[in-house]
Amino acid sequence: MGNLFCVCVGQSGVGVVERWGRFEKLAEPGFHFFNPLSGECLAGILSTRIKSLDVRVETKTKDNVFVQLLCSIQYRVIKENADDAFYELQNPKEQIQAYVFDVVRAHVPRMTLDALFEQKGDVARAVLEELEKVMGAYGYNIEHILLVDIIPDPSVRKAMNEINAAQRLQLASVYKGEAEKILLVKKAEADAEAKYLGGVGVARQRQAITDGLRENILNFSHKVGGTSAKEVMDLIMITQYFDTIKDLGNSSKNTTVFIPHGPGHVRDIGEQIRNGMMEGASAQINAAE
Repeated sequence: MGNLFCVCVGQSGVGVVERWGRFEKLAEPGFHFFNPLSGECLAGILSTRIKSLDVRVETKTKDNVFVQLLCSIQYRVIKENADDAFYELQNPKEQIQAYVFDVVRAHVPRMTLDALFEQKGDVARAVLEELEKVMGAYGYNIEHILLVDIIPDPSVRKAMNEINAAQRLQLASVYKGEAEKILLVKKAEADAEAKYLGGVGVARQRQAITDGLRENILNFSHKVGGTSAKEVMDLIMITQYFDTIKDLGNSSKNTTVFIPHGPGHVRDIGEQIRNGMMEGASAQINAAE
């Protein structure tokens, strides 16, 4: 570039001008003339655009898990200190990468893997503070640092997924057990309610039968003279006995049933029922007294 007489510096750049090999000044964006006879020349042009550098760092955490961290560093040349950036550092990317390695490997081993995922912003801030302090002296400004990705070892990721799946299965089992418990409780409550209602229905049925028998006995005794209540009761019980036998014969689900049959057996059944009713009535009278 020392042989050029005129140079145009772009909008996003800054030129470094030398005289007889020594730094003279910075050339702002625009068209510039140089006098080679006086030793003036353009040593170089630096871009002031923001540049991005991706750095992949491999390290291990406090719980001995090896991870890879992908850091994205955005930096630019400070326009006013372009001469420092031009003369001090030959390869700024390698310098930035070295400091990123140093800071990350100093912070991450003090954190567990879970803490690293939760506090990755702290690691990025630590890297930013260190790079700003160091690279600022060389004419570079660190704009942003992003911890783009945290990649654990494949075996560790598989184990973490299995742990997560096991926890979800355990939670599902708890919910399933609670649901089964609720179903059993509701079923027991329904059975108890059904038995209660069944008992109420049987009691009402028996009460209705008793009231009907009493009314039939009274009507028969009034309409047919000379009959006693005992004779009417025997007649009603015999009728009920034959109705029961008829129901047993009509039911297709019943097997063969052997029952005693004959006038004597019917009379015995009637006497047993009548005696039971009389004993119950006597007990009620004694309790009332």
